[in-house]
Amino acid sequence: MAILSYNEVTPKKIIVWNDAPYEVLSSWVFRKQQRKPVNQTKLRNLKTGKVVEISFHQSESIPEADIEKKELVYIYTNKGEAWFHEEGNPKERISIPEDIVGHQVPYLKEKAVVDALLWDDEIIGIQIPIKVELAVVDAPPSVKGNTAQGGSKQVKLETGAMVSVPLFINEGDVIRINTDTGEYTERVNKA
Repeated sequence: MAILSYNEVTPKKIIVWNDAPYEVLSSWVFRKQQRKPVNQTKLRNLKTGKVVEISFHQSESIPEADIEKKELVYIYTNKGEAWFHEEGNPKERISIPEDIVGHQVPYLKEKAVVDALLWDDEIIGIQIPIKVELAVVDAPPSVKGNTAQGGSKQVKLETGAMVSVPLFINEGDVIRINTDTGEYTERVNKA
């Protein structure tokens, strides 16, 4: 377990705070007038999902969480649970409550490989690729008009997710989505 100084607590790192794993969402090191520097952070509890704001002072050190990764294959989501199986072993099924993986499920296709994050042999979350390619299954027709600044429309993807995209995207196109922000990044190919 690595020990981090106050200014090494940066976004995307996972630390142990109050005997629980927290993901650092944001951090800002600043100095208030003549005082010593402080790192103002926003942390998300990986077990409960609760977000808290914590200030780390110059004299503090924080342990980095020992997180193990295990490859899982996504099967489906039903009744508030996402179901996975171990890579190469479809009989070994694992269910993860949707509140732990809920914001990432809309970007998972059947048989997508993800990394499960384990802390003390307990699954506390999943890690999916930052960008995924999904097909557009329903797109309203583009409407000509005042689009000097560029227009956008809502389309439905093959996983059921709704995304705002430029007007030139049509049904059948494959597009790339940023899974951190849920935003359209580019068109991969035309229908």
